[in-house]
Amino acid sequence: MSAAPPSAPMPQEPVEPQQLLRLGLDDDEPCLRADAARNRARLLEAAASLVAARGADGVTMEEVAAAAGVGKGTVFRRFGDRTGLLMALLDHSEKKLQAAFLTGPPPLGPGAPPVERLRAFGRAALRRTVEDLELQLAAEPDAGRRFTVPPYRVRLHHVTLLLRQAVPDADCELLAHTLLARLDPALVHHLVHGCGMAPQRLEDAWVELVDRVTGTPA
Repeated sequence: MSAAPPSAPMPQEPVEPQQLLRLGLDDDEPCLRADAARNRARLLEAAASLVAARGADGVTMEEVAAAAGVGKGTVFRRFGDRTGLLMALLDHSEKKLQAAFLTGPPPLGPGAPPVERLRAFGRAALRRTVEDLELQLAAEPDAGRRFTVPPYRVRLHHVTLLLRQAVPDADCELLAHTLLARLDPALVHHLVHGCGMAPQRLEDAWVELVDRVTGTPA
């Protein structure tokens, strides 16, 4: 288990995008040798394709190695076991989302009004959750860590800052927790697979919630 990640800055503190990205998992990635980094990227892409085709339960380390064109030992040395590979795959997806809302083009990234960015963030996060739902559920942290793991802290900080810009007189940190609850993978799974709701309906409901919270006319 790696050392505990740095504590998240308080919501009112200015934070550089690079600092937020460092709150994610697998921080050793920038330090890899070029060949190791290429192997890791190939393995993650291969694993992502296999998971998309047959689900996480149907993917083996041997198949990932074959699809990436590397030896099986390379997969085990890099990720330890199948769970480690799937966790790295989930983290890879989360970092892509982080990069999009921290440094990507508007309205998800900087440059758009805060309410538009909040709308775009929820839509992007919901799409990512639906795409990675099996992995998200498998990697769900225990109750004691659910709200302290780095990806959640990055999201909380981002949503809190946008709320402070949109509704500065509100209890923005608590509102941010409330909004993020709508993106919970277990809830998304229940609504989509248990209740038969279309993902588009969840996205539209997110936008409506943001507009109500911020007092934005429909």
